[in-house]
Amino acid sequence: MFKSLFLPLIAVAGFIVFVGLLTQGKLEFLTSRMPTDSNFKIIKVNNTEIKIEVAKTNEEKSKGLSNRESLGEKNGMVFIFDKGSMPTFWMKDTKIALDLIWIKDNKIIGIDKNVQPESNINDADLKKYSAPSSIDYVLEVNGGFSDKFNLQPDEMISGLEQL
Repeated sequence: MFKSLFLPLIAVAGFIVFVGLLTQGKLEFLTSRMPTDSNFKIIKVNNTEIKIEVAKTNEEKSKGLSNRESLGEKNGMVFIFDKGSMPTFWMKDTKIALDLIWIKDNKIIGIDKNVQPESNINDADLKKYSAPSSIDYVLEVNGGFSDKFNLQPDEMISGLEQL
């Protein structure tokens, strides 16, 4: 009888410890990089809806999509900049290929396609990607997304005004 109760008791005790650690914030690393649905917004280009996360603060912009193992097929991240900005991006700690879509006045003004991650490189030697002119937003999506969904310069993006 003792043996038949032992495993369920261990499982219950383990679950209680896990929940306790989770509610105390001791296991934050398990959830800190996983966005919740409330963190997403929807933008649209052509007839393609893109579920995006928004990076507004310097910390959010600095972190970006770094250390992500994957990105949903129609997911991305929009970086919000002051009008007239000319930011430079790099692939520091990025693990997946990305398309960088440069946006001004809700219109695509340039695309850096299939930008590859770089590893084991000093920060100073990482390739830099600069806005082709002043921009308001940068959209990062999976590498190849622009070709797959036929995104082109001069196309309008709707939904950015809600950000």
